[in-house]
Amino acid sequence: MTLRLSCRQLAGLALAAVILAPPPALANTPCGGDFGAFLNGVAEEARAKGLPDAAIRQTLSGARIDRTVLSRDRAQGVFKQDFLTFSKRSVSGYRLKHGAGNMKKYGKVFARAQADYGVPAPVITAFWALETDFGAVQGDFNTVNALATLAHDCRRPYLFRPQLIAAIEMTAHGDLDPARTTGAWAGEIGQVQMLPEDIIRFGKDGDGDGHVDLKKSAADTILTAAGFIKNLGWRAGEPWLTEVKLPASLPWEKTGLNFDTTVGEWAKAGVRAREGALPAANLPAALLMPQGHKGPAFLAYPNFRVYLEWNQSFIYTTTAAYLATRLAGASRYDPGNPDPGLSDAAMRQLQEKLAARGHDVGKIDGILGAGTRAAVRAEQLRLGVPADGWPTPALLSRL
Repeated sequence: MTLRLSCRQLAGLALAAVILAPPPALANTPCGGDFGAFLNGVAEEARAKGLPDAAIRQTLSGARIDRTVLSRDRAQGVFKQDFLTFSKRSVSGYRLKHGAGNMKKYGKVFARAQADYGVPAPVITAFWALETDFGAVQGDFNTVNALATLAHDCRRPYLFRPQLIAAIEMTAHGDLDPARTTGAWAGEIGQVQMLPEDIIRFGKDGDGDGHVDLKKSAADTILTAAGFIKNLGWRAGEPWLTEVKLPASLPWEKTGLNFDTTVGEWAKAGVRAREGALPAANLPAALLMPQGHKGPAFLAYPNFRVYLEWNQSFIYTTTAAYLATRLAGASRYDPGNPDPGLSDAAMRQLQEKLAARGHDVGKIDGILGAGTRAAVRAEQLRLGVPADGWPTPALLSRL
């Protein structure tokens, strides 16, 4: 799992951070103390990796602690919007229109991306749209200062120190200007918001100017994103999401974010594509109902896992995958008539009741995460109601 799962920004919405425990070998990463001494340590480590002194000095000599970065890191908002609310806001007419325009404008680059990496244009374009509105909202934090601040801070230095050293390498390549390069508060750079290590590993010079410039070059952005998406596990020639219609009854215990059932098995159970036909019967498929069985429903395929690697928020990933289908020509989903959800206070109350019944819902935080959805589904099965993982006032009352 990459660092983007911890830090990825969404154009003005701070998503919940995924705080990972450090590997044992990195648990004692140097941090804190005198900032100058800390930078000297980073310089020594960069020198030991063979990076040139000139690039080390250029990158670190002007580095400063950014207190706003620290405050952002400590006050990340929790992502609590439901799917219909978030997707209606995110899959806008602007993004659909400009996405289609960009796919046409950069058609040759997208064709190269699909030929080289197997990733279709709509998939790349959806991420490009959601991350920065095609480069319009990239962040205005000095990248080196952001990375140095978070690497010096002792919350997650094992994540950010390598990114700071990677920034030195980018400086050596001429792909980062320590004084002028800006991006998100957590150090992501460019039109698809990537971290320095990922840019170094997957960066492609799409416009032939000898540099990888994800801030200004659409061609570089498209090819670099394609390489990164392929590395996350993209399977060329396979779909990622299909909107479906559901029968009145299903094997509810098989629904949710797992891929133990095939398209053919779902079809035998009465699941039908809302438009067109379902893909190959032997393809693994998970049945997703982000707002319950009365709302939109989708079959997700192995390529959907790539979206979860990009960002672990279920609502974000489902929206990104849905936007990609719209850019590929699908119609707007049928919103259905889902049962009302729970308020923040009611969700916390539900989590407390679920925990009291022995379910592992994690922290009592009002977030409808994977643990809470699984617990809701288990209780729905026990109560003999459709186990769609969507918590409602009626379910809370019955518990």
